[in-house]
This record gives sequence, C-alpha cells and structure tokens, in this order.
Amino acid sequence: MALEHPAYGRVRAITPTASVLLADNPSQMTLDGTNTWLLRGPGSDEYVVVDPGPKDKKHTAAIVAATGGRIAQTLITHHHHDHTGGIDHLVQATGTPVRSVDPKYLRGTGTPLADGEVIEAANMRITVLATPGHTDDSVSFLLDDAIVTGDTVLGHGTTVLASASGALADFLASLELLLEHGTGRALLPAHGPDHADAAPVLRYYLNHRRERLDQVRAALAELGQDAGAFAVVRKVYADVDKRLWPAARSSVQAQLEYLRAERGV
Repeated sequence: MALEHPAYGRVRAITPTASVLLADNPSQMTLDGTNTWLLRGPGSDEYVVVDPGPKDKKHTAAIVAATGGRIAQTLITHHHHDHTGGIDHLVQATGTPVRSVDPKYLRGTGTPLADGEVIEAANMRITVLATPGHTDDSVSFLLDDAIVTGDTVLGHGTTVLASASGALADFLASLELLLEHGTGRALLPAHGPDHADAAPVLRYYLNHRRERLDQVRAALAELGQDAGAFAVVRKVYADVDKRLWPAARSSVQAQLEYLRAERGV
C-alpha cells in the first residue's frame, strides 16, 4: 500500500523523479513538518536534495539512508531555519555541496543560485526560478514533471508574506510565474501534501490574495487609511487563531504597503 502524507521519516515516492521525506517538526508555522525533497533522474545513482530540513540528527540520518549518502548537490529554497538547520549535519555526513541564493548557506565551491539558471545533476535538468514574496531569497525549482515551491506555495493553507517593501507585488508576480510554468506539473511544496497539478492551487493562491486585499481595503475604509497593521489584523483575521496574528501582521503590512503604493501615498 502506498504511503500517504504525512509519513514521518519514510521515503514517499511522488513522481518518477521525486520522493519526499517529512521531518518530524510539526507546528502552526510548519504545518505537518518540513518536506525534504529527494530528486533523481533515470539511471542515476546520485540524488539532488532540496531543503535538508531542521537541525535534527534523526532526519539527517533518514536522508543519508535514503540516498546512500550519494548527494550530487543540496539546494535551498530559502533561509528559514526549518529548511537550513540540517545543512551542516548533512554536509558532515555526505560531503554534499550546498547552494542557495543567500551566500551564508553555501557549502563547498558552489556559487549562489541565479534566476533562470539550469542545474544539471543526477541525470536531471533543474531550472531555478526566483519566486520572492515569502522571503527575498525564495526560489522554486522547475523539473520536467513537477515544480518544487518551498514556502512560496504550500500544500494547504496559504503562506506568510515578508513585511519588506514590495513583498506583495513580488509575491503576485511569483504566483503568475509559477502558474505559467507549473500548469500540468505536480506541486511539491515544503509543507503540506503534494498535488498532482499545481495550477488549481496557484489559482487559489491568486484569488485568496485578491480577496484579502479587498478585505484590507474594507477595513481601511472603516478604520481610516492610516490604520496600523495590527488594527487591520484584528479586523480581517478575527476568525483566525490569535497565536497566528503576529505572522498575519507581516502579511498585512505587505498588503498595506502595496495598497498605499497603489494610491501613491
């Protein structure tokens, strides 16, 4: 019987070239935990690992066991600790080079990941797509049959936006880019279950962001155009667990910045 999500510490095959190991680090922010993706093309005895997960020796040991320690490259979708905490344990165990946008996480002789770059490893061609919005350094990886989206698009729910200037505009552009490339390809997110076709999830994300913008506009009409982010959170996210309000504040800040830029304020 095929494994189903969530399956902690057990390799779950998703496509002919992609399998997943779910780290046992569930939380409100990580959902069921962090997905580590194991990619391998036909005939290859090596793997490409995407996101080694948190600092957890048990999870690292599971990656090593699943790959036999034969890792051509390890790629990082973005800098958050639940994706990067396991880097050094994995490097110590396997010697894998590590590449990311942020030079802080480079290991070995690799250079930072570049938008549009094509990586050839483990008998695969992997195209790097810059998909900022959740973080400035977020990237996704385009495969022949799938797209690995990090935290830009999750398996369920929606992602938190950075509060940095331009984050929402960046995020909307990232979603449009992913929709262009992801239609007909499997969605392989960093949290939550995979999906056979990325397009419906991406359309949901775009619609959700537009609906949230309308809700923020309505809140500002009631509270005043200069209302702060947390006042808007209390209005728009009244039905959401208050423990998530600090994260929601980051997204609202991005939406306020977007709307105020739209008005030329």
